[in-house]
Amino acid sequence: MDFTFSEEQQAAAEAARGVFAGVAPDTVPSPALTAGAVADDFDRALWARLAEADLLSLLLDAEYGGAGLDAVALCLVLRESAKVLARVPLLENSAAAAAVQAYGGEELKSGLLARAGRGEVVLTVAASGRTGHDPAELAVTARQSGDEGEGAEWILDGVQTAVPWAQNADFVVVPAHTAADRTVLALVPRVHAGVVIAEQISTTGERLGEVRLDSVRIAARDVIDAEGAWEWLRDLLATGTCALALGLGRRVLRMTGEYTGKREQFGFPVATFQAVAVQTADRYIDLRAMEATLWQAAWRIGSGAQAALPASGDVAVAKIWASEGVRRVVQTAQHLHGGFGADVDYPLHRYHAWAKHLELSLGPAAAHEEALGDLLAAHPLG
Repeated sequence: MDFTFSEEQQAAAEAARGVFAGVAPDTVPSPALTAGAVADDFDRALWARLAEADLLSLLLDAEYGGAGLDAVALCLVLRESAKVLARVPLLENSAAAAAVQAYGGEELKSGLLARAGRGEVVLTVAASGRTGHDPAELAVTARQSGDEGEGAEWILDGVQTAVPWAQNADFVVVPAHTAADRTVLALVPRVHAGVVIAEQISTTGERLGEVRLDSVRIAARDVIDAEGAWEWLRDLLATGTCALALGLGRRVLRMTGEYTGKREQFGFPVATFQAVAVQTADRYIDLRAMEATLWQAAWRIGSGAQAALPASGDVAVAKIWASEGVRRVVQTAQHLHGGFGADVDYPLHRYHAWAKHLELSLGPAAAHEEALGDLLAAHPLG
């Protein structure tokens, strides 16, 4: 493996820094101060700038107007977006479009991908299942209708919870299981017969959606019935979430360094105190471990390289470090900020809320350690 970023990957990160340079997370209301959601919609102006910079089509091939880059490039851009808590469905839209490109039919790809890359169509993914604890692919059932040919349809029933940007996306990619114990991916329009979206609010103050499907009929051309499609999409979403955790953690540690370097006690900056230095050094180590495991997972997904363990093993390790690491980073930051760390008017409060949401999205480290143990048992090394 080689973690040296290519010129194209570095160019994507540089373009992202330029787009996100004007975003100020401290101007967004704290979720503790709002009665409901922070806003009814995501940041459409920022979305348009991302489209103009060709950052919505990073993973798409040239024939769909994309750059043909890999998961590493996407994670570099996501890392920058998290530093400013960008309120856009960049991860979900990019991952869903990449899954359509890799596993979808030609008619679906030709009708959707170029528009998604230009930001004209917004995609999101239902990946939390019915309760947030059970596998997402088991929350919805899918069965084929008796029709054949162009009129063939799939019928979906079930509930997916905590779907990000569900009220604003044009399509929700829904994993569903069949009687043959396979998982298909259905592109469900937000406005469609049998689809009901109930509002939920995340710890970030952003809107989520509980998507209820009651005998929803989806044309066969809009359903991906390919082996491994859901597993690949799920791993890409998880790795992208780890990238968001890394970007957020890096920004929070920088905020902490700036604050402790200026805050004085007994005539000296508190950053010079040994207790403060030790805590920040530990968090720096957390971030380096988060970074190393992230690039390992992203590289495996992007390259398709073979190893003793499947890519899900690298993703599990990245999730362990990201979920634990981002929590430790924000907790230490709040502690070292003193009273400012608990002030809901101070930007750190929003970073803490987003960190908690990312931690919950990734799931507990113990669960990933168990999954990694199962993988090791199934694929013994040596």
